[in-house]
Amino acid sequence: MRLTVEQYRQWEHKKVTLLGMSGVGKTHISSMLREHDWFHYSGDYRIGTCYLDEDILDLIKEQAMKVPFLRELLRNDWIYIRNNIRVNDLGPVLSFVGKLGNPELGGVPLDAFIQRQAQYREAEIAAMRDVPEFIRKAQTIYGYSHFVNDAGGSLCELEEPAVFDLLAENTLILYIKVTTKDEEQKLIDRARSDPKPLYYRPNFLREHLAVYLQEQGLQYAAEMIPDDFTRWVFPRLFHSRLPRYEAIAHDYGYTVTSEEAAQVRDEADFNALIEMAIARHA
Repeated sequence: MRLTVEQYRQWEHKKVTLLGMSGVGKTHISSMLREHDWFHYSGDYRIGTCYLDEDILDLIKEQAMKVPFLRELLRNDWIYIRNNIRVNDLGPVLSFVGKLGNPELGGVPLDAFIQRQAQYREAEIAAMRDVPEFIRKAQTIYGYSHFVNDAGGSLCELEEPAVFDLLAENTLILYIKVTTKDEEQKLIDRARSDPKPLYYRPNFLREHLAVYLQEQGLQYAAEMIPDDFTRWVFPRLFHSRLPRYEAIAHDYGYTVTSEEAAQVRDEADFNALIEMAIARHA
């Protein structure tokens, strides 16, 4: 979707997809826009509450059944387990994805990890395919004037061009780009201090897992300390994603910097940010 500045200003029902690495401010901006008549569609929330809901619950129940006390309660239907996923707290989704490494240290075995990665990929694709329907729901059911799609940081890894075609047909795509070394290092330091589960393209995972094992003198992924591998791989994943997002923005949308996005305080600032991106692209 390509617009002029004037066309964007006159757009009665604005529809925007925010792209970028986790931590650049997509969810912060989207949450702020909820207060200004924008429907906040979170891709990760949709994944956790719809496409992976049963898988997440099965994983939790599998762990609970290992505890004799809980096993009896569950088998007799005396208790039940449900997800409590929130837009700003996607813990159950992250727990399902898990971290590759030694199971005795909380890691996920390689075969199970690869399977979960594939499940997450399919769920993310499905969540993005739901965007047009939720645009309709946002207006006709919930009565919102505008729509913002808060896409996950791994969207560029999907290798599914039809997803971007669909998003570009229905929304204006805005890529929030990390442009300074300080901002880049801030994201990397944050990820290293609190390593979280990540999605990896199969080829990327295969290649970097082999390098890590060789560097550490290990033979199997099951020998790895999960957090150590996650800390080691994140900067490499970060830099591998940048050209992918650049290509998406070049072909489908517009680009702003993370520093520019950080200045957004309200809807007026957000609209001005997009207008600046449109003018700069032109």
